[in-house]
Amino acid sequence: MGWQKTFTLARRSKGCHLVTDEVLGQIDPGLRGVQVGMLYLFIQHTSAALTINENFDKGVRRDMDMALDNIVPESLNWRHTDEGPDDSVSHTKTSLVGTSICIPITDGRLNLGTWQGIYLTEFRHAPHARRVVATILS
Repeated sequence: MGWQKTFTLARRSKGCHLVTDEVLGQIDPGLRGVQVGMLYLFIQHTSAALTINENFDKGVRRDMDMALDNIVPESLNWRHTDEGPDDSVSHTKTSLVGTSICIPITDGRLNLGTWQGIYLTEFRHAPHARRVVATILS
């Protein structure tokens, strides 16, 4: 059986943002009654990504942002800068982090580890609202 919903995350500027509660608020109807299943989240953008990581210490989010900036620096001689100097660097980071994640569902709940949460990694400096497609299969 399947359930699907497209929703928009709140506007956020560059950084790694914990969005677990926001996602849960959107997918709660689809989780009801699912004994065993999978949640697939897909972000419909090329300059932001989704990932799962530490959900407690905010320092992890700052560290992730810092590490990604060092791995893919904005200071490179980027050719594609139509939307600004963070244009192509954002696309590259999205390819590295990824546009989708999958999470097991058990007894109507996301089966995340104790310290795991869903992150939006926003790579553009200006705040953007991001569309996400949630698909639940059971």
